[in-house]
Amino acid sequence: MSFAKNSSQQVSLFDATSNLTNREKKMLDKSWAKYFAENIFPAIDEQPFQVLYSNRPSRHNTPVNVMIGALILKELFNLTDEEMVETLPFDIRFQYALHTTSFNEQPLNDRSLGRFRARCNVYEESTGIDLIYHCITSLSAEVAQMMHLNSSMRRMDSLMVASNIKKMSRLELFYTCVANLCKLMAKREDSNLPKSLQHYLEDGDHNTVLYHNRSEDTASKTDQVLADATILKNACNDEYDQTSEYQLLIRVMSEQTTIDHNGSLVLKKASSDMNASILQNPADSDATYRKKAGKEYQGYIANVVELADDKASIVVDYQFEQNTYSDSQFLKDYINRQPEENESATLVTDGGYCGNDNAKMANGKNIRLVTTDLKGKAVSDIWADFKFSEDGTELIKCAGGYSPKSSVYDKNTEKCKASFPIQVCQNCPCFEQCKPILHKRVATVKVAQRTAYHAEQQRFIGTDEYKELSHYRNGVETVPAALRKRHHIDKMPVKGKIKCGLYFGFKVAAMNVRKLVKYMSSLDTCTPKPQISCMI
Repeated sequence: MSFAKNSSQQVSLFDATSNLTNREKKMLDKSWAKYFAENIFPAIDEQPFQVLYSNRPSRHNTPVNVMIGALILKELFNLTDEEMVETLPFDIRFQYALHTTSFNEQPLNDRSLGRFRARCNVYEESTGIDLIYHCITSLSAEVAQMMHLNSSMRRMDSLMVASNIKKMSRLELFYTCVANLCKLMAKREDSNLPKSLQHYLEDGDHNTVLYHNRSEDTASKTDQVLADATILKNACNDEYDQTSEYQLLIRVMSEQTTIDHNGSLVLKKASSDMNASILQNPADSDATYRKKAGKEYQGYIANVVELADDKASIVVDYQFEQNTYSDSQFLKDYINRQPEENESATLVTDGGYCGNDNAKMANGKNIRLVTTDLKGKAVSDIWADFKFSEDGTELIKCAGGYSPKSSVYDKNTEKCKASFPIQVCQNCPCFEQCKPILHKRVATVKVAQRTAYHAEQQRFIGTDEYKELSHYRNGVETVPAALRKRHHIDKMPVKGKIKCGLYFGFKVAAMNVRKLVKYMSSLDTCTPKPQISCMI
């Protein structure tokens, strides 16, 4: 299949809109479809997706902008693939939005959307390039310009995204991995499948082992499943090495078992070196575990950056990772993606993104980082007046305005040890607050640049500007709520980080389209606001 751009959509004599009455045309012009057709669809860039198709002359692809537009509409109205394909031929609003009113036959079939997503997923797996991310963020930037949002004010927040999987006990986890590999061997009619493991193929065996079970029997059943896992592993030949069923069994055995002094395979203790990246469920091998604010999560975490003013807001950037990813790393990744000659901007975040290193990194891209909370204990206010070199390896001036005789940097503690004449320190009005260590001729102070930064932020928290920026950041809390309530991010019908990340991107785009429609309709006071939730 070769690539062809759908850059021009010529209106034919038999265009579907030509049969509408004047009243129907007015209704169509007042619907959400007009804003999508005039603002969203033309902004979809097809060219980056050329890499998904063959360079050889062959049948042309389904228009990329039609498929991306359809996937956004699908998330906007919470439709399945089948519902989207069935709606397009019969709802002129969808045809109008996707510029297909003049098509003799609507271009989507029951496999178009699934195959397009699969192409994008395979390309990301092989190259690491997320085409959908680049498409959505480019589209969001154009939407932000349409809404005349101030790009110099941004706010950031992260949100947990649950994987649509069951929470398993260790017994069920091992049982499922063993059963899956047994079923694969049976499907291949492999004679190496031990007869003692044939019961894993029976329909009722899962319930018998896991649910017809007294609590005191759990340990013995777990030992039996572990023994079966060892037998099964030894029964598999090299042809199973690349299968997901075999790899998951090996993974769970390496993560959750150890060899005791008798040479037997036993479960690791829960307090041992098992970390949050261990397998949670064979159905989603990418999902990880995290406990945050007293709640347990299995799955992923997303980070969003929003432009906002008093009237409107748009998510202009996002990132999707396993839920062991830290807020601080999200911030670093976002800053690295910004251009070198970036316009000055203010980025407001919560305390999870704070840190002197992050602030310096942001400043290097002309971004002022403001965090609404601080990590760690409070420090003395006097440290805010200490001045360091840009890299933090030399103390330049103390709070009293004096330069030290010498300044030595300790790489291990990241502190500067500065020496001052003892008379200078004793006569300094800041002596009681600094509390230097007095020697025969000099007084020494040990302090890190991060401590001075922490003290500066403590001062800033008490200002009116901080209160205003704090209120501004609070608005980004509506993004996780909207994505959960309207777009059901915790119930995505796919498994795996790449597949879930693709779905998440289209849900972000759908949320932005909803905001654009609301904004555009508000500009025309004579046009009733389209109620997107009631369209279908």
